[in-house]
Amino acid sequence: MPIALERRFNHEHVREFNDGELIFKEGDEDRDLFIIQEGAVEIRKTTPQGEIVLAELLRGDFFGDMALLQNIPRFASAYSKGKSKVLVLHPGGFLLKIRRDPTFAFEMLQQLSSRVKVSSEKFLEAVNSGKMSTEMAQDILNTSSVAMLRDDSK
Repeated sequence: MPIALERRFNHEHVREFNDGELIFKEGDEDRDLFIIQEGAVEIRKTTPQGEIVLAELLRGDFFGDMALLQNIPRFASAYSKGKSKVLVLHPGGFLLKIRRDPTFAFEMLQQLSSRVKVSSEKFLEAVNSGKMSTEMAQDILNTSSVAMLRDDSK
């Protein structure tokens, strides 16, 4: 569910990027949230086997949420795919926006929920197709459950 861009945004600015241009790099410390106004953005992660594309995002999609919400370095890199224009929300502007516009917060939650659903479906597909053993899947699920419990105790 894309963010409705027709609503007015305050405390942000628009940045334009050319094809292949880096928006942010894996490991960067900034905490800005980005919402795609025009074009597309590719999210890429470096692995020991090379770089993989985690997602291709389109108009109304947001990215940068992990660094903002978890206060961690960037998990992956973001590159413009073609020409793109993105709204940039700084952490203070983001908090102000969700306080003043609960619909914005709800749209973000819908998009996050949709991403979890897609990831879960891909995970189950990998198990069901034999690409991942059930033992490995259970280990991943146990590890993520422990991580969630640790986050709850903060």
